[in-house]
Amino acid sequence: MRHQKAGRTFNRDTNARKALFIGLAKNLIEKEQIKTTLPKAKDLRSVVEKLVTRAKVDTVANRRLTASELGNACDATVKKLFTVLGPRYAKRPGGYTRVLKAGFRYGDAAPMAIIEFVDRDVNAKKPQKPEVAAAKAEEATATDAPKAPKAPKAEKTTKAPAKEPTAKKANTTANKTVAVKRRATGK
Repeated sequence: MRHQKAGRTFNRDTNARKALFIGLAKNLIEKEQIKTTLPKAKDLRSVVEKLVTRAKVDTVANRRLTASELGNACDATVKKLFTVLGPRYAKRPGGYTRVLKAGFRYGDAAPMAIIEFVDRDVNAKKPQKPEVAAAKAEEATATDAPKAPKAPKAEKTTKAPAKEPTAKKANTTANKTVAVKRRATGK
């Protein structure tokens, strides 16, 4: 009997379970929305909400405690936690995450869920490289300046027949129907 033994074990020992939740918490903090199984999402809530509550008060001691919990190689995650998420939820007394059911996984019919931050940043899921961010900033400054009108393009008079792509297209649809049949029957 499991009297006085709270919490799920996920068929893992203690260290593996801690590593699992550290990895999930890092991904959730960086992307602000992840998809995982429903039991993992439900247990991840308490881990992440404790981190966000600690991030509300930005002190060196809190940063070091958080870094030691998440692993000391996660400077970017700790920085985002204390500079973005902590101030965002400073006036919120709790309930920083929500769990949405997302159907069942195809392979083993496990119940899936999406866990995300309440009032999340939609663009956080797609991390931008520094070069891309700098290029977008340059484009924004270039678009602020008045543009000169573009000259109209000359139309092409001859068009090449496209017989080859249509043959490939028919072949790919045949492959798709076979894949759908295999998926439906499981063979």
